[in-house]
Amino acid sequence: QPNQRMPLPILNVAQMRDWESATWATGQTEAEVIRRVGQAVAQCARRYTQPNDAILILAGKGHNGDDARAALPHLAERRTQCLNVTDPAAQLAELSAALAAQPALVIDALFGIGLNRPLDAAWQNFLNALNAAQVRVLSVDVPSGLNADTGANFGTAVQATMTLAVGAPKVGLLTQPALPHVGRLEVAHDVGLNAPPRELSTELEWVQPQDFIGYPPARPAAAHKGDFGHLAIIAGSLGYHGAAVLAARGAQRAGTGLVTVHTLPDVYHAIASQLAGPMVRLWNAEAPLVAKRDALLIGPGLAAPEANEEFNKLTRKLWRDESIPVVVDASALDWVPMDPVPKGAVRVLTPHPGEAARLLKLSVAQIQADRTRAVREISTRFGNCWVVLKGHQTLIGRSGGVMAVNSAGDPRLAQGGSGDVLAGFIAGLLAQPALQRDVARTLRYAVWQHGAAAERLSAQRPNWIVEELAEELGRAS
Repeated sequence: QPNQRMPLPILNVAQMRDWESATWATGQTEAEVIRRVGQAVAQCARRYTQPNDAILILAGKGHNGDDARAALPHLAERRTQCLNVTDPAAQLAELSAALAAQPALVIDALFGIGLNRPLDAAWQNFLNALNAAQVRVLSVDVPSGLNADTGANFGTAVQATMTLAVGAPKVGLLTQPALPHVGRLEVAHDVGLNAPPRELSTELEWVQPQDFIGYPPARPAAAHKGDFGHLAIIAGSLGYHGAAVLAARGAQRAGTGLVTVHTLPDVYHAIASQLAGPMVRLWNAEAPLVAKRDALLIGPGLAAPEANEEFNKLTRKLWRDESIPVVVDASALDWVPMDPVPKGAVRVLTPHPGEAARLLKLSVAQIQADRTRAVREISTRFGNCWVVLKGHQTLIGRSGGVMAVNSAGDPRLAQGGSGDVLAGFIAGLLAQPALQRDVARTLRYAVWQHGAAAERLSAQRPNWIVEELAEELGRAS
């Protein structure tokens, strides 16, 4: 098993203060941490701007403002203006003038996690003026005006383009009310704080690229395809054959040794003509699944009525009886029984919020209001299975234990087929015996790679399509 770094917990304000206190007790100074946070803020600001771009820094009087002021020496190639805000009413005109110059980026460091009271009218007017300018905003640690514990705002809050959390994400930043304010959430984790104390155990962990150093493990030089599993995919129906193709390509990108797609006669030729490596077999009630299989994926593209007739009973049987990993996605989620499964058998459900709502007989709004609870309840209802609840900051967890929050992703993933690619990638990884030993890490890796592939594509072109996602998948490191 490769060495694994300590996962990054998602903390509330009290836990963050405890972590800071434990760090100061070892002799580390606040000044040194502020210096390093300033470097991280500047590094982030440089990624989102070009040389000679104008950057406006709005710095409050506390440590949050100190963090942003510490970024100034590292922004020499940018045209910077730092507005130290102590009297928002008197300085509103100065803000308006600075915003009228249309800076490429505003660094918001007015209030940090220590804010615990409603903002007065002057501060609300100040923050609202910033929001009204519709400029790109980088918030330091937390968007000013936001409650870092609950995600509610103290009258109003900055609507950031991105938020750079210091040390660890704060739990309030992941709540539904906070999302319009947080934007893209990144973490400056290497800022001089000690490793988080083990007593800071939390329900949620933030997935980072560093979690996968040395993972998946290197393949032996003398390995052969039989060492990396055989995935059977049940997918594709009339009008939805592309989902089967995308799932198979996702599995190929996972490095699965063999892939066999079982599909219906009316889409066989459409699927087989697009797949060179995977085998494609006709499915009917008399044609059994490939006998030697190491994992199963059921669901992509099984939306046509005839698929429901053919595969409903089969899905229930396979879920109940198979000892190998079974991944269920898309339409097949509606066919999963609430029955016991063989002891130790791996089961994975991959719903988007609408599918999760159907599984729990709730509204999508109810699912989104408490995504963590939705994962717990789905897992409990379906035999303590693993759940990958897709969407912004995809969750990976089960009925108990720590839940992972995916850090990678891009809004362009909101297109048909991206979930099929992910389902194939997950199942392709779980078909490999070496990756079945740590299901939690394998699932985290799959979801992170999927999001990171989208980020890489968006950095190259804004209008990439899902076929390109299947091509890019697995390249991130």
